[in-house]
Amino acid sequence: MAWSGRFVLLLALGIVPIILLNQPDLLGIWLLFAMLVAMLDLLLAGSPRQLRLERELPERVRLGETVASALLLTNVGRRTIRGIVRDGWQPSAGASPTRARLVLPVGERRRIETSLTPFRRGERRAAEVTVRSFGPLGLLARQATIDLPGAITVLPPFNSRKHLPSRLARLRELDGRTSVMIRGQGTEFDSLREYVRGDDVRSIDWRATARRSDLVVRTWRPERDRRVVIVIDSGRTSAARIANEPRIDTAFESSLLLAALATRAGDRVDVVIFDRRVRGRIRGASGPELLSRMVTVMAPIDPELIEMDWSAVPSLVRSVTSQHALVVLMTSIDAAGSCRGLLGMLPQLTRKHTVVVSSVTDPSVLSASLERGDRDDVYRAAAAERAMLDTTRVSAAIRQLGADVVTGAPADLPPALADRYIALKAAGRL
Repeated sequence: MAWSGRFVLLLALGIVPIILLNQPDLLGIWLLFAMLVAMLDLLLAGSPRQLRLERELPERVRLGETVASALLLTNVGRRTIRGIVRDGWQPSAGASPTRARLVLPVGERRRIETSLTPFRRGERRAAEVTVRSFGPLGLLARQATIDLPGAITVLPPFNSRKHLPSRLARLRELDGRTSVMIRGQGTEFDSLREYVRGDDVRSIDWRATARRSDLVVRTWRPERDRRVVIVIDSGRTSAARIANEPRIDTAFESSLLLAALATRAGDRVDVVIFDRRVRGRIRGASGPELLSRMVTVMAPIDPELIEMDWSAVPSLVRSVTSQHALVVLMTSIDAAGSCRGLLGMLPQLTRKHTVVVSSVTDPSVLSASLERGDRDDVYRAAAAERAMLDTTRVSAAIRQLGADVVTGAPADLPPALADRYIALKAAGRL
């Protein structure tokens, strides 16, 4: 049972005059009268238990997008339902409005729509619906909470897909699919053409030149059907928020753009999300199926507050492929102490594979290092400089061990990693 403001107003209408007229004997009579009226109103209220509820929901939505959730309510009771309906979504589902007024005569059906704009990945749930049904006077209400489970899967947004067309155009240039000619040595023979000034003399095909009595050079293209293995660190450091985005979400964005680019280039992409156990794995997919499976696997994964087990990564990569591959490690390289496991493991990977370490940097650290307004700013700038120096030292150590490093702010890291992939393709290192 619940009461409304009307019930409070009804009590006040009688109590205030009684107090002003100094007639305390009438107070009990008025309270009894108000309670009798309110109880009669409650008896005439429709029962919320006599509602038949159904839910209409889309299965999936991208993070930040808005979809509609619908409640279908049918009155199978004997009285009209007048009241308020609240659909109990998790706060992170971004439901709006959270409550809706309802007038539902006997035997009729109403549809109530709620807009959902989730601001967290994963499965967002609604467990129950609460209905408050008032009587004709709106004084007291019957209230019931009805189980009506529902869930929607919130996928990574893949905002970095806006960078895909420009990177694909550069890949087509490398592959000889456009009129733009890229000079340089590739890894797979493509065709023969006449020599022009500026061509590398090492590309001259002397046998073909002898047959044609004219200088002929070989053209090359980046090798296709290479292996790309993406390992995403889901340990405790991936839980930190940079620019209001968890590190792991930036890693997901970067891996989606890289996977889309690599599969269009004809390479085989495998993704492993790992801390001390495999949290998610995508194997044997290509094209649109690859991205669909990636976002589905990534959606429910949140960071674990445990240390990453870097010693298990080499065997993890060997279980994916025994051939030379591009191995991309998406982790954090902020401090030397937390990177000892990574640095100790890298030589095992760089002996056989091309390794790239990808890490997101905090743009607020750079801005703090530039401020010198007062004493607090100076101390903050010194701490920021120290943090940036730690990252530089770790990056230098990684390069000494034979791996490449790609860093950037959350918005800049995905295209930067894609550019590094294209540069490795152009250099024939894959």
